[in-house]
Amino acid sequence: MYKIREVDGSDDETADTLRDLHKLTFFGEAPIPDFEEGHWWIGWHGSEAISFASMVQSDRYPRAGYFKRVGVLSSHRGHGLQLRHMRALEMRAKRNGWRKIISDTTDNPHSGNNFIAAGYWLLQPENPWSFPHSIYWVKEL
Repeated sequence: MYKIREVDGSDDETADTLRDLHKLTFFGEAPIPDFEEGHWWIGWHGSEAISFASMVQSDRYPRAGYFKRVGVLSSHRGHGLQLRHMRALEMRAKRNGWRKIISDTTDNPHSGNNFIAAGYWLLQPENPWSFPHSIYWVKEL
């Protein structure tokens, strides 16, 4: 059984868990984020931390959240965990009074398919913020 819980990234033990999950899912290909910034979730399988996600307030769109990171250990992929993280952060965004979620994907068709399944649409930002070949997503809440 899987459980997704919002966590306090400023807690030292939680930050250590998030750092470990980040290293195990991004393999050093992305910088370690500031865990004190924004909202964080950890997915659990029993007592094992197996996934994480984060969202911050967008600095590009008013009243919007930016779905910043998500990672799932390879041994637990295929169980809908990214979609469950998406639902959790969308509920948080609504409680924050935000009206949309934006995000981007780069070289990750599985994540792109999850965005489509979760009701996100392609976004053409005026000022793209990621890589030249990134795909941008938006969902109105």
